[in-house]
Amino acid sequence: MKSLKLGFVILASTSMLFLGACSGGTQESAESNKTETAKTENVAKTETGKSEKGDGHDHKDGEHSDSHKNSEHSHGGQVVESGAYHLELVTEKEDKGTHMHFHLEKGEKHEPVTNAKVTAQVQLPDGTQKNVDFKYDEKEKEYTALLPGNATGQYQMKVTANVGSEKVEGRFTVKQ
Repeated sequence: MKSLKLGFVILASTSMLFLGACSGGTQESAESNKTETAKTENVAKTETGKSEKGDGHDHKDGEHSDSHKNSEHSHGGQVVESGAYHLELVTEKEDKGTHMHFHLEKGEKHEPVTNAKVTAQVQLPDGTQKNVDFKYDEKEKEYTALLPGNATGQYQMKVTANVGSEKVEGRFTVKQ
């Protein structure tokens, strides 16, 4: 009788561990999918950075969202809104690589932020990672950097701007 009870307890415990491990993995996957979905929603949807309206933003049936009604703030690139910040990445393919123009603006008036430390983590089409530091161009009121190389394909970029104690991030996709 004792061995039967002991066998049942061991079987039940093993079953519980197995079920816990299976559901834990599923929960992790679900959380990971939620995180990826949230990240994807922040990524600018255009590949070239220009919509049919020519203001650099995506629109449904010609409508403008309230934050993009005034296209004077657009620079023709991919846009990510992050809290009070407007992030915009414009890329130009050149002989030596890709010239990147990054606009960091704050508030409804899109005031340029001039004192940020801006870096990009870039995943090249072959899967390798590269870090790029941006420099502020006072004349153009933008941050610029050159991504060397001319590999054809899709580049995934995570641009991080440290503005004082604030950290602002945006994810962009560039096809070359």
